[in-house]
Order: sequence, then structure tokens, then C-alpha cells
Amino acid sequence: MNFNSLTGKSWILKKFDSNDLNYFKDNFFLDEITSKLLAIRKVKKESVKNFLNPTIKNILPNPLKLKGMDLAVQRTCQAITNKEKIGIFGDYDVDGATSTALLGNFFKVIKHDFSIYIPDRKSEGYGPNEKGFKKLIDGGSKLIFTVDCGTLSFRPINFAKSLNTDVIVLDHHQSDVKLPEAFSIVNPNRLDDTSELNYLCAAGVCFMFLVALNRKLRDDNWFLKNDIKEPNLINYLDLVSLGTVCDVVPLVGLNRAIVKQGLKILKSKKNLGLKTLFEYCKIETTPSSYHLGYVIGPRINAGGRVGKCSHGAELLLSTDSRKTFKLVSDLDGFNNERKDLENNLLNNLNSSISKNLCDSVIVLTGNNWHEGIIGIIASKIKDKFNKPTIIISIDNNIGKASARSVVGFDIGKAIISAVQDKILIKGGGHKMAGGFTININQIDSFKSFINKKFQTINIDINNQKNLFIDSVISPSALNIDFYEKVDYLSPFGSGNPEPKFSIENLKSVNSSIVGEKHVKSVLLGPDGSNIKTIAFNAVENDIGAYLLKKSPKTFNIAGKLSLNEWKGKKNVEFIIDDISVNKNIKNKVPSSIG
Repeated sequence: MNFNSLTGKSWILKKFDSNDLNYFKDNFFLDEITSKLLAIRKVKKESVKNFLNPTIKNILPNPLKLKGMDLAVQRTCQAITNKEKIGIFGDYDVDGATSTALLGNFFKVIKHDFSIYIPDRKSEGYGPNEKGFKKLIDGGSKLIFTVDCGTLSFRPINFAKSLNTDVIVLDHHQSDVKLPEAFSIVNPNRLDDTSELNYLCAAGVCFMFLVALNRKLRDDNWFLKNDIKEPNLINYLDLVSLGTVCDVVPLVGLNRAIVKQGLKILKSKKNLGLKTLFEYCKIETTPSSYHLGYVIGPRINAGGRVGKCSHGAELLLSTDSRKTFKLVSDLDGFNNERKDLENNLLNNLNSSISKNLCDSVIVLTGNNWHEGIIGIIASKIKDKFNKPTIIISIDNNIGKASARSVVGFDIGKAIISAVQDKILIKGGGHKMAGGFTININQIDSFKSFINKKFQTINIDINNQKNLFIDSVISPSALNIDFYEKVDYLSPFGSGNPEPKFSIENLKSVNSSIVGEKHVKSVLLGPDGSNIKTIAFNAVENDIGAYLLKKSPKTFNIAGKLSLNEWKGKKNVEFIIDDISVNKNIKNKVPSSIG
């Protein structure tokens, strides 16, 4: 399309089958915009009901479909019956913290003894290690769970086995043909798993395990025999939804139901840690995926990045109000520290980035970069330049790396291939993110390897410079009714992106800076209606500059809807992602949509 986008992106109106739109309208009595959005997303006709109203009851598959689940349940029931202490070794990110808390909270309710271990990112690195296992075993654990890790942890699992301790792995990361000799490895991404649940995060796998375990205990009359009230697993969906959103797994199938129902549980504030964190962050509106991904998640992650790695899991397990508030306060402080570290490193990387832009995959190396932030840095660079990005921090001739990928390039698989080729010491991940350890003298070989891997796939990077728009709407569409129709398709996230809209031929009425780096504006539409907009982090970019100079020219905006709730009042705001000038988007949506 022939217009000037301030971000350099091409605006493309998403295509859809009008027959599908009409089918949804006529058979499900849906309005035009909801039907159109369903058609754009190519939701199957037989799946519409579950898509719009996903419930755990209707969607939950048999957990025993997962390879190794029966063995995991059998061994855990044995541990519960024999009163064997259980150890939980968790990862330090949100998925790991929520997975740890899921198991821990279940064992609390059934009054079974357990302890947790979260490794220190800097001194221990990712995944199980002998030190952590020994501490759990010395503390009395006879059975150890690894959650959000462990699929390729051969040495630590062999170590536990040598001490007559069984290990059950509950994970979702990419696997290899050969697996460790754990008692059971439950991972939908095992090469021999046929469950078709490979989209689950670790918290989702842990939830499936608890469903199977709970059923088995119920069938054995264990709850009745021990006079213990059966846990209501629906109340655990707040944790599962948090892990699901923050691990950026696709919001399809069971994941969609988990997040939809989990947000309802969040609203009731059953988990003390999450309740305290929401209150501390002054979130007074209805919880959404946005709050999980951009407000709550980063704070829980912050402990693992720059603070104490166990803080996140401890918060989600805490039932002590005073302790909980202290953990929340600490995590908020760690999050602010993380932001400062990020900004400093990004500012120092500008010249290095420029030198590597000619490569298909951006690989940056440096000495003693903070390992807790290199994943975020990789993500930001990837987003800006639409290229897979890998950041390697070197210490004593050993590099530790975080990788982030683009759609179509399975970075976890590529890393495992590099391990198999002995280019990397160890590593793994999933499609969009991964990590590894490398000897400094292998970095050039790895750069060559990963770029060749990328060049073997058929992927158009330029396609990621496009801004896909669901509909062109009129300014008058920014009302509660229209917002609720769009929100009917939530939760939004990976696999179900939040709808993007454009509004044409606007003029600036007033713009001002808020919160130091955001630009708030009132814009005038050709129909005479005013709309409220905000452009986040726009003060130092072209969007902010354009809005603040109050040009008399008309322009178009693209972005998404936002609902503001304040003291019982609701109003719809438009979040600006991009601005274009001169030319309008063609194929305008029918006026009946607004």
C-alpha cells in the first residue's frame, strides 16, 4: 500500500472468506465484527462453541494420553501412601515458579511433606544439578520432581538414581531420541509422545499430572480413608494461566480454556501471593492476559534474573501475609534493577548490532554481561530487526547464551542439533526460545552453523515487517459495546493475537506526555467524534514526535483497543502501534461494523 508508515511497516488488511463470516452470523447469531474476526482466524465451524466459550470440562483430554503419565501417577501414589518426602526441583522463570507452586500447593492441601529447590541462575545455571539433588535428598526426599526442566539432564538424574532416589520429569522442552533414565519423563515434546499436547507449557503439563493424580487418589478412596478434602483443581488455574501466558505458548485448545478460566480464578484472588502482587501493582481492573504478561510475570521473573531465584516460587506458595508482602516488595525492587541493567546494556550494544545486521541470525558476544537479562535483550533486538537473536555472555572462556527466534525457525531444535554436533557443551529450548553453554573457541563455528541452519528453511523475514490489520473502523466504534464484542474472542496471545484496527483521516486536537515516556492524545475523526489514544514508550520515537508536533494534516492510526476502568466508570481507549500519512487503507470494513 502506498503510504508513509512512521515505523516503516506495510499495513496489510487481513483476508477472510465472506462465506465463513455469513455462516457464523446465520448459525451462531453473532454480530458482524465477531463473525469477521472468527473468519480471519479461520476457526473451524465445528470448533466455534469451544472457541468462544472454552471450558476445562469440554476440552480437557485424558491426561493418561501423555507418554509416561501412568508411571508418574503410580510412583507418586506410592510416595503418598508410604509417606515418602517429595522434592520439587523447579526452573527460576515464571513457568518454573508456577509449576513448582502447583505441585507444592497440592501437596500442602493433602498434607504431604515436600520441599522445593530453585537453582541460582548465575552459579548453577539452568536445569537440574547434582548439588540441588543432593540437598533435596539430604533433606529426606525419596522422590524428586523436576518441573520445566530435566528432559535432557542425564548426569544429575543418574546421580539421583545412584542414591536410590527416583526422578519424575514434568517438562515441555525439546527432547532428543535418547532420554535420561528417570522413573518417568512426562513431556508432550518427547519424540515418542502422541498426545498432540505439545503446545502446553510446563505448568500445563503439571496441571494435567495433578488431574491424573487426583483421579487416581479419588478412585483409590484415599481422600476418604485419610479424612482429607479433595483439592479443587479449578482453583489452581490462576497459576496455570500465568505460566501459560508468560511462556508465550499458543493460546489454542486446552491452553485457551486454561487462560479463559484462569483469569476468572484470578479475579477471585484465591492465591495470596498473586492477590498481594495485584494489589501492590494497583491493578484494580478485571485481570487480563496483558496483566499476566506485562505486569505480574516480569516481577515474578525478576527474582530469577537479578535477585533471589526462589522468590517467585516462594511467593506463589506463601500463606503468610507478612512474608508475602516482603517477597512482593523485593520482587518489585528486582524488577526495577532489571530495567536499569537492560537499558544500560542496550545502549552499549548499538554499534555491535549494526555490525551484525548483515547476518540472517544476529549473534552478539560480550564479557560478563548479566546472564539474567540477556534473554530479554535478545527478545528486544529480535523484535526490532525481525531476526533470530542470540546473546552470549562470556566468563572464563565459557559463554552462556539466551536465544529468541522468529516464527518458522525452531531455535530449540537448532540448539539441540548443535549439541549433537559437539559445537555446544549443552543446551536446549523450544521453538521460540532457548539457551546453551559454549566454549569460547567454538563461537565462530556456532555462528556459521546457526546461519546455515536458518538459510535451509523457507521463511520470509520481510513478512515480519508487515502490520496486519483485522479491520478499518470509524472513530465512533470506540465504545463499550464494540469493545465487548471484540473481547468476546479473548483471551489473546500467541496463537490468537489481539485484533488490530486502523482508523483513518484523523486530526490531532491535543497531545501531551504522561508517565515521562508515553504520549496521550485526543484525536478528531471526520465524523466529528473525539477519540482518546495513547502511544506507549513513544516520547523518543517518530510516533511520539509526530503526535506532539500537532501537524494540521490528517493521518491514520493502527493499533488495538483498551478498556479503562476508574471508580466504576469505563471508557475505551485506542493504543497506537503505528501512524501512516497520505494514503488510506483500501477495502474498508462495512459501515455496519462501526
